[in-house]
Amino acid sequence: MIKRKNTRVIQVGNVAIGGNNPISIQSMTTTKTADVKATVQQIKELAIAGCDIVRVAVPDITSAEAIQQIKQQISIPLIADIHFDYKLALASIKAGVDGLRLNPGNIGSEQNVLEVVDAVREGKIPIRIGVNSGSLSKEILRKYGISAEGIVESALEHVAILEKANYHEIKISVKASSVPLTIESYQLLSSKTDHPLHIGVTEAGTEFCGTIKSSIGIGTLLAQGIGDTLRVSLTADPVKEIMVGKEILKALHLRKGLEIISCPTCGRTDIDIISLTKKVEDALKKFADTDISVAVMGCIVNGPGEAREADFGIAGGKHEGLLFKKGVILRKVKEEELVPQLIKLIEEYVVLLRKANIN
Repeated sequence: MIKRKNTRVIQVGNVAIGGNNPISIQSMTTTKTADVKATVQQIKELAIAGCDIVRVAVPDITSAEAIQQIKQQISIPLIADIHFDYKLALASIKAGVDGLRLNPGNIGSEQNVLEVVDAVREGKIPIRIGVNSGSLSKEILRKYGISAEGIVESALEHVAILEKANYHEIKISVKASSVPLTIESYQLLSSKTDHPLHIGVTEAGTEFCGTIKSSIGIGTLLAQGIGDTLRVSLTADPVKEIMVGKEILKALHLRKGLEIISCPTCGRTDIDIISLTKKVEDALKKFADTDISVAVMGCIVNGPGEAREADFGIAGGKHEGLLFKKGVILRKVKEEELVPQLIKLIEEYVVLLRKANIN
């Protein structure tokens, strides 16, 4: 069982972050924020995929003003990504944004920061201090180079500006594109603060490489109890980010949902386990948020035994296979009936499960 660090609790819209609250999954839209229709459509797609919080770029006043219309049409909290111009933060707050991502150190004088703090104070709108390895000041670079110490000191300097103004609705991120540097930075930061942390590997790369880097970096931190919210940064459709994030959380038993257990194919296999698993995966997409484990094994001899912890499963043979539940064989069926009968069993189980939860 993973023991999470007990961090402060903040509220981003209707999502509580920190403490014992569920670890939330975030993403960022790829649309132009000023294009309200396209942005709303993408946010709705992300929400359906399981996104808890979404961020939009705010490079100009038109984008900031669009937030009001966007907010009226979506169901998940919205965060404005602000750089350099504090007036864009003020405009986003006025438009009803649920959170800000900014660096107090890059939006001008301390007076600018105080204006933003005054604007968020009444609504307790949280501010994420986001420091990346590529955005360190010349002073930090001279003192530390690109290092965990430099990244963390930079982040805490920004946090100190807000705390000096007696504002504590804060979360922090210290991302790098290097997985070891990301892990080291968050470990150091976690030892120095109890503010909730937003974790991720920045600029992780394409869907395949980025998934691997993010899984290692985010997974390592979560396994150590570090992290209250996360984003998987992929050069891909942002819906893919949500899918990967959910799988990382499920793998660590930090989020419930469908788990598919499947064996690698080998010389003992007399069935196309790859296509069989894909059929099962596609058929069970509608149960993605149901807490159930399903095994797809290629060998009749070892299948039920190796996957005895699964709620349901199938084990392939030559032109036939076994249907089993919790390691107990139910019956032998023809190959073409394996998936349909498995799905029927699961559908019946889910109906009973939902009735029990209602009652």
